[in-house]
Amino acid sequence: MSEQEKRCRLVAIFAMASNRVIGRDGGIPWHLSEDWKLFKKTTLGYPIVMGRKTMESLPRRLPGRRSIVISHSPTGIPKGYEWVGSCGEALELLKEEEKVFLIGGARIFAEMLPSCDEVLLSYVFLPYEGDTLLPAFEEGFEMKEILYKNEDFELRRYVRTGLK
Repeated sequence: MSEQEKRCRLVAIFAMASNRVIGRDGGIPWHLSEDWKLFKKTTLGYPIVMGRKTMESLPRRLPGRRSIVISHSPTGIPKGYEWVGSCGEALELLKEEEKVFLIGGARIFAEMLPSCDEVLLSYVFLPYEGDTLLPAFEEGFEMKEILYKNEDFELRRYVRTGLK
């Protein structure tokens, strides 16, 4: 692989209700502690990429992860976060990393899901009211396995079609 072709393994990780809702009023419309534990365990030690609104929805910077924020302006990006102006800049900045997690929001998913190698989806069984929906991603991905399941949700692993 040439230097120009080198890039990180990009993995989108998110939770979605059965009606494709991923957010409401700048937050997540449900609280599933087991989902947060799985998110932490999976992303700890790896860079995470997010949009400004996702960053603002977090109670604080997530420790143990390099945190990259994609925004048109660096104004208001708190200490401890790295700012880039575009999805392409984020990929360039992180191309030497082994694996990078994309954590939201909807605009970032819409632009970057086509570049993802894998999707980890916490599929919440119930529908929720919300104002942010996940763009369709299933075409081009194949569900490979269910990594975790309880009465509220299951963690599904999807791989881009054509990848192992």
